[in-house]
Amino acid sequence: MTRPASLALYGLATRLIEPFAPVLLQRRMARGKEDPARLGERLGHAGRPRPEGVLVWLHGASVGETLSLVALVEALASARPDITILVTSGTHTSAALMAERLPAGAIHQYLPLDGPSATARFLDHWRPSLGVFVESELWPNLLLAARDRGVRLALLSAKLSEASFKGWRRAPGAARRLLSGFDLILAQDGRAAERIAALGGVVQGVADLKFGAAPLPVDAGLVAARKSDLGDRPMILAASTHPTEEALILARWRALVAERVDRPLLVIVPRHPERGAAVADSARLEGLTPGLQSTGSALDGEVFVADALGQLGLWFRLARLVVMGGSFVDGVGGHNPLEPARLCAPVVSGHHVENWATVYRELEAAGAVLMTADAAGLDASLRQALDAPESLAAMADRARDYVAGRDETARAVVGQVLRLAP
Repeated sequence: MTRPASLALYGLATRLIEPFAPVLLQRRMARGKEDPARLGERLGHAGRPRPEGVLVWLHGASVGETLSLVALVEALASARPDITILVTSGTHTSAALMAERLPAGAIHQYLPLDGPSATARFLDHWRPSLGVFVESELWPNLLLAARDRGVRLALLSAKLSEASFKGWRRAPGAARRLLSGFDLILAQDGRAAERIAALGGVVQGVADLKFGAAPLPVDAGLVAARKSDLGDRPMILAASTHPTEEALILARWRALVAERVDRPLLVIVPRHPERGAAVADSARLEGLTPGLQSTGSALDGEVFVADALGQLGLWFRLARLVVMGGSFVDGVGGHNPLEPARLCAPVVSGHHVENWATVYRELEAAGAVLMTADAAGLDASLRQALDAPESLAAMADRARDYVAGRDETARAVVGQVLRLAP
């Protein structure tokens, strides 16, 4: 089938640029944005042999998207133990998380750059029967080459930002061609469904893969040990934080702990664990005594920085209140409030939650989250958690019930995906 002019030009441009891809990757590696040991995967060179039999390929761009795939991967592996599951992503952090979270037998690889040769090498090696994409990953060379090879395609939790929607509307033929290649499109919400349909996609339902996951795993012995370490001390968790909001939270915490005798503890889990030492330094500048997990510190000071991956399942279970990061600073879009909700942990959030706008809107309507626009509101929430934690219990119950209902709907997606697999 003849490609629209815009896609033909894209294919030509990427073919001309592709010889310079190794240089680009080396520069990204120097900035810590690529994995030196697996750089070849970004050029389509497989990092391991392909197992025999049917292979289903799932892709999520970064941490949030790949985490939303974990429940689907586990369900597919349980329902079809005969198939091999390949998960791809594009970031170093997501690869580390997949190493921890993927079930036995599932394979992780980095997604190749969207050059004609790299995508061909990737597809010719892995030979997937089905490709499942999450949210808005529309790489033209990859999708068209997969379709040319007879790969069935699904787009789940599909969404388009306002900017992306406007961009694709300037190339309607390209959008229609790419979206028509999917055998199954499930939109993330009604607004996403309308945008995708306007671009020529056939939306067959609404399902958000952010739902459907199991509660975050944890070692029961570690929970017991941390409970023992805390004793009677109340603990507040700041989860998936970024620099500007850490400064805000630490300033409120310094003022709060100065007037209390119950020695409350603030645990900070930075979004990027490699920033742990910098977060501890920020706490010291506020006159607080921090502990750092990576150095083996005890929970003795006013602040503890959990600078390791896979920590949230532990701290959500222990926190009186969760301050959700990414929501008090512009440009991030918020982080996942469903994980603490599943564990009945009360949540306070700022208003910068564009990536989770529908979820937060529904949680707020259900009286299942505290939303605040400023430091005064955050301060009031912290005091409520320390002085009257029982007042937040009903709110946390409502959040858990809301998520449970949506999780059940999302799990039905597994059947629709299985129908596409050989």
